[in-house]
Formats: sequence, structure tokens, C-alpha cells
Amino acid sequence: MTTTPTPAPDAGHPPVRDWRALAAAGTTVVLWASAFVAIRSAGEAYSPGALALGRLLSGSLVLGTFLLIRREGLPGRGAWPGIVASGLLWFGLYMVALNWGEQEVDAGTAAMVVNIGPILIALLGARLLGEGLPRRLVVGMAVSFAGAAVVGLAMSGHGSSSVLGVLLCLLAAVVYAAGVVSQKPALRHGSALQITTFGCLIGTAACLPFTGALIADAADAPLSATLNMVYLGVFPTALAFTTWAYALARTTAGRMGATTYAVPALVVLMAWVLLDEVPAPLAVVGGMLCLAGVAVSRARRRTGSTGRSGSTGAVPVVEAVAQPSGVGESGTADAGAPVGERGRP
Repeated sequence: MTTTPTPAPDAGHPPVRDWRALAAAGTTVVLWASAFVAIRSAGEAYSPGALALGRLLSGSLVLGTFLLIRREGLPGRGAWPGIVASGLLWFGLYMVALNWGEQEVDAGTAAMVVNIGPILIALLGARLLGEGLPRRLVVGMAVSFAGAAVVGLAMSGHGSSSVLGVLLCLLAAVVYAAGVVSQKPALRHGSALQITTFGCLIGTAACLPFTGALIADAADAPLSATLNMVYLGVFPTALAFTTWAYALARTTAGRMGATTYAVPALVVLMAWVLLDEVPAPLAVVGGMLCLAGVAVSRARRRTGSTGRSGSTGAVPVVEAVAQPSGVGESGTADAGAPVGERGRP
């Protein structure tokens, strides 16, 4: 069975908006922002490795259940290099490094260092995936990074920072970027649910050495911390990583990375609403800069001009065009179909 590709927009017509991809990206950003609030609670009772393993176990259980219900099976062989790389780097090493780093530095320093990640994603995407660096993306990311730095400065001063903590946050940013760029090609050979499920399972396997620490911490942890750990696994991991993969399959890695600059602004808002932490005026200004930068990087192009490669692959999420989901290497016609669909018209 074959599918008919959706025609690419030409210079005389605006790109087709894929609102499902936009909604998926928005869901990811909101849930990842909420993760910072949950980590603050769970991290007081669980060590970095134990928290990562508990989160991944919860996420794997949910993802595996949905994969079995949908009977999607295994992705194509071409997906596995990206699945293994993203599973080890993003699901495994990133979560441990971030959890550990946030215990060694104040929240502001962590926010500033980790937000190098989207910039690295854009650079690696341009170098390894041939995505290019559109001017709007570069300008938008510069504005957003400035906003993230302002938010970080506003949050600093409450706690100390160590060289180890800074290095751990930098490591988290690097492996996050490498994991995203590794995952992008895998989405050509499997669905978002398949790529996310098996990546999460590989990350879980990599964190199994922390099993003893998880059991010991769970015995002494308050119920609220354990529930926050489960929440991290079900929503910011299982759901948000799947909606991320869905949107990533329909835009460039660089633009998806730029979208995550909305997270610092949402964290400030959520801390205000959920933790009754009134944000400093400087944090509000930084949050507005983050959102402004995201808006610039996602802005619709006025023409249908193509990128360096002559394709429209650099179309942002808000103007994404659904890609055809032809027959994958596994022989299943819908191997590239998104979650919730058996095929695309």
C-alpha cells in the first residue's frame, strides 16, 4: 500500500498549518515545565539515579501498555541506531546528570547552563541533518537564550553552585542535544509511540544499576515525593516525549529545540500558581523575552522559499506539512504513522 504525499507549498500559497503538531509541541512544553516543579519535591527524597530510574520505570510501563493496546510492534530496522542513541543519551544519561546537577547548583545557574541545549540542537541539526540555520531561527534563539539567562539571574542567589554542578548541567545540555538529533532520523522508520517506547526502555535498562538506591529511597520517602516521581514518569516522560516525537517528525530539530525556550517562562508562572512563589520583576521580563524569541523562531515565512537543500524541510511547527508515511523497513505501511492514526490522507 502506498500513500500520496501532501503537496509542498509553493511561492504563491501559504504553508499548510498542522494544528495537531502545534498542539503536540505545546503539550510537551507545558508538561516539561511542570517537571521542574515535580523534581523539586521528588529530588528531596530520591537520589539522582534513583529518581531517574523510578521515572523511567513508570514511563516505560505506560508506554509499553499503549504500544501493546495499539499492536504497533517493532519499528523498522533503520530506526534502531537512533533509538539506542537517544535512549542511552537522552532518556538515560541526561536524566541522571540533570537530577544530580540541580542538587549541586542553584536553580538559576541550572536554567542558564541547560538552556545551551537548544542552541546545540540547532548547530548539530545544521551540521548532521542538513537543516540549515534560517535567520529567524537564529534571531529567535538569541532572544530566547537572553530571556533564559535573565530568568536564571532572577532565580540565582538562593543556594550555592559548584564546579561539579555546572559541569553536570553542561553534560545534560550536550547529551540532550545529541539525543534529539539522534532521534530525528529514527522517526522516518517508526511511529512516535514506537520510537519513544523503545527509547524509554533502553534508558530504563541503562539505569538499572540504581535499583538498590531506588528501593532504599522509596522505603523512606514521603508519599508526596513518590507520587511526584510517578507523575514525572507518566506525564513529562511517557506523554510529553511522545508528543515531542510526533511534532519532531513534522519539523526540524532546531525549531523544536527553540520551542523549549518557552519552558522557563512557564516554570516562573507555575511556581507562582502552584508553589505561591511570587516571581521577581526580572524573572517576568526574562519570561517575556523567552516567549518573544519562540514567536520569532516559529513565525510563518512570507514566501514559500526553500532552504539550502531546495526542500521545505525547515518549515516550523506552526506551518508544518504532514510527511508521507510510506512502507517502512518492517514491511508495515503505517510504520511512520503518528500516535492515534493508522495512516494519513
